[in-house]
Amino acid sequence: MQYQRSSNLFANAEKVIPGGVNSPVRAFKGVGGTPIFVKRAKGAYLYDEDGNKLIDYINSWGPMILGHAYEPVIRAITERAKLGTSFGMPTELETQIAELALSMVPNVGKIRFVNSGTEACMSAIRLARGYTKRDKIIKFAGCYHGHSDSFLIQAGSGASTFGIPNSPGVTQGTAKDTLLARFNNLDNVRELFESNKNEIAAIIIEPVAGNMGCVPPLDGFLEGLRNLCDENASLLIFDEVMTGFRLAKGGAQELYKINADIVCFGKVIGGGLPVGAFAARNEIMNFLSPLGPVYQAGTLSGNPLAMVAGLAMLTELNTDNNIYQRLDEKTAYLESGIQQVLSKSNVVHTINRVGSMISVHFNENSVIDFDTAKGGDNILFKRFFHGLLKEGIYIAPSAYETWFITDALSYEDLDITIKKIEKVSKTI
Repeated sequence: MQYQRSSNLFANAEKVIPGGVNSPVRAFKGVGGTPIFVKRAKGAYLYDEDGNKLIDYINSWGPMILGHAYEPVIRAITERAKLGTSFGMPTELETQIAELALSMVPNVGKIRFVNSGTEACMSAIRLARGYTKRDKIIKFAGCYHGHSDSFLIQAGSGASTFGIPNSPGVTQGTAKDTLLARFNNLDNVRELFESNKNEIAAIIIEPVAGNMGCVPPLDGFLEGLRNLCDENASLLIFDEVMTGFRLAKGGAQELYKINADIVCFGKVIGGGLPVGAFAARNEIMNFLSPLGPVYQAGTLSGNPLAMVAGLAMLTELNTDNNIYQRLDEKTAYLESGIQQVLSKSNVVHTINRVGSMISVHFNENSVIDFDTAKGGDNILFKRFFHGLLKEGIYIAPSAYETWFITDALSYEDLDITIKKIEKVSKTI
């Protein structure tokens, strides 16, 4: 495949946009080369500016759970846009999607919409601090909760791709209130509580990590966090920006049968448009302005185009009783195929999967946290990435990102992917 036009477009972008991209991982710094510029997408496929067709395994980093340009979503956006694109005033749509989302997600009474996952997590932390009247939070190395200052402490994803665990610009004053724990290590979390008694407002976690590759929680880990929060009068925040409405209708809370105190959403809830949200029980959400003292606002929050796209998406997911089973079966089929061909080619690897999130780690040992994720062979990953790209398969350009499977993928697409991986595995 040729990518001359993409290369030219990237060169032009570098002149006016820092690094030529508006989000760092897109720059291909982790894998080398120049990024692919997309012209359009449909179903399971991307079509780039050079005319290449690619089978897509990032799906806009998760929201295209039913495929690109999904007709009910596109139709809803198109019709709504004719009525105006933004008002900065309430619309009935906001109530409609709120009611639907709350009916799907367990253990929440009210929800507030924002414009991104970063905003959702940032607001959830502020709410938790205001509600508990405490300052400190616990986050986990390798978990990414957006680029708010409190979270850029060993943040995984793009920060890890570039080897920058802590971003310049984050003050020591902010950093001291963020306590860093090891994913899947309850003893470590318990030690933090013991050494910071009555100071910890909340734990925030990706219940299934997606920013150090897909890393599932070990048995008992989430339950242990819930118990520790209860014992210490702290809140448990699930960052379900990736997992929400993807792993189940009710997200990771439903899948693992663990109740969080605050839940953050993004990706799927916006149907592909920039949306985030956070939800909690009424007594917690009532601390938000204008009801309570914790201030949070957004001029474009509840944008009608974003709301109607999210409403159309959630409606489809809520009425299709087989969607999550189909996604799970397709991803399991892909996992089995990859496992067979990589093992046959004697490529050292381990595969992590939860539902329709899956990662190939080039590690000999199990990947259960950030340290084991960093132990992978990144040189091998780069060859794997570019080998697949050459064969028309697009995966995340970082060893620290999960793949997202869409229902638009056919079994023929999956078989093609497995065959391409087999071909590439013989050359890397």
